[in-house]
Amino acid sequence: MLEEKLKKVLRKNHPEDSTFVVGDVVVGKDLFIAAGPCAVESEEQMLASARLARDGGANILRAGAFKPRTCPYDFQGMGEEGLRLLALAKKETGLPIVTEITSSSNIHLFEKYGVDVYQIGSRNCQNYELLKDVGKVGKPVILKRGFSTTLKEFLGCAEYLMEHGTDKVILCERGIKTFNDSSDYRNTLDYNAVIRLREYTHLPIIVDPSHGTGVRSMITRASMAGIAAGAQGLIIELHYKPEVALCDGEQSITNLTPIKEKCELIYKVA
Repeated sequence: MLEEKLKKVLRKNHPEDSTFVVGDVVVGKDLFIAAGPCAVESEEQMLASARLARDGGANILRAGAFKPRTCPYDFQGMGEEGLRLLALAKKETGLPIVTEITSSSNIHLFEKYGVDVYQIGSRNCQNYELLKDVGKVGKPVILKRGFSTTLKEFLGCAEYLMEHGTDKVILCERGIKTFNDSSDYRNTLDYNAVIRLREYTHLPIIVDPSHGTGVRSMITRASMAGIAAGAQGLIIELHYKPEVALCDGEQSITNLTPIKEKCELIYKVA
């Protein structure tokens, strides 16, 4: 069985929770919050959203420079220019940056612009060649669970990253495909997975209430429920003008502070 082959990710081989530093937070110990827009759209948008993230108490700034989209005609991101603007926002706010990598060919650009944390998105969760190459970089990685990936498969993906060089992996539950009507919410945020993963692995676990619900009004309660289930952090979409966002505006918030305050209270007792 797969779990019998895994050497690095399982709690039975590493009983204590893994911790590591990103910016000014100890991931796996402190409450970790990544916030920012779905995509980098312009300098004005990126800097304004970055200030909102900083002022709301985020530990790290998130935004996509390369965007894998379901429809080929949708906004695909700004590419290298997006990375430049992320680096500019990092310089202005002091926040480290995390962004999604979609191709190994872009690793040199991520290093050029000082990306602090690599993100492997849901669609690339089981892209094993990408996992190998990103693992070799040795930087922290947020690995998002695929929307139909089992927990054992998910842990196997994390093992690829660790086997090839990085010991700083953050698992992200971002919602799975179920029988819900998409007009009600986008995905089903799997809190069972958070609870079970805490039993299986020593790696830090976060939840993505933005993709997990796709509905702005659900973000606060979904965040609180994730922390109550045992997650050690959140990754949330935040935009200074969601109504004009080029992607995912309907699931983007404008004020992180109340979510952080509520989740901090839960985190202390969870």
